[in-house]
Amino acid sequence: MGWSSSEWAASHEPSGGPGPGPKGWRARGDDLLVNARILVVEDEMLVAALLEDRLAALGCRVIGPATAVAEALELLKAEEIDAAVLDVNIGGEKVFPVADVLAARNIPFLFATAYGSAGVAPPHNRREVLDKPYQTRALEHALRSALQSRQRH
Repeated sequence: MGWSSSEWAASHEPSGGPGPGPKGWRARGDDLLVNARILVVEDEMLVAALLEDRLAALGCRVIGPATAVAEALELLKAEEIDAAVLDVNIGGEKVFPVADVLAARNIPFLFATAYGSAGVAPPHNRREVLDKPYQTRALEHALRSALQSRQRH
């Protein structure tokens, strides 16, 4: 139960311009997404590339993508991360060890999965879940919300 690369690409909306907003949209310098370091954990390379493009259009700096849980854990040791987007199933492995480290460090994250919220195990089942394929605006909203919640703490 997942999306193939071709299904994802076919269902992913065109941006209509350089970013996810109206034609000509550009991230502002005071935008909290600008230069936010976002860890991407995704094993499907086309999906990862599309996600990287969308995050870059929002002004984010992409860390990764990690295509395996061990690789994601190494990136967490080596890089400063502001937030993360995690696919639940990475090469047949569940991503929850990465989620555990992020939660322990109080780094916001969200899940992007075709399994929906039913695929997210406790204690992370209260986290934001983007159902694949998701729209860029949903990604933007979820990341803004996550980063804003971190600023409040």
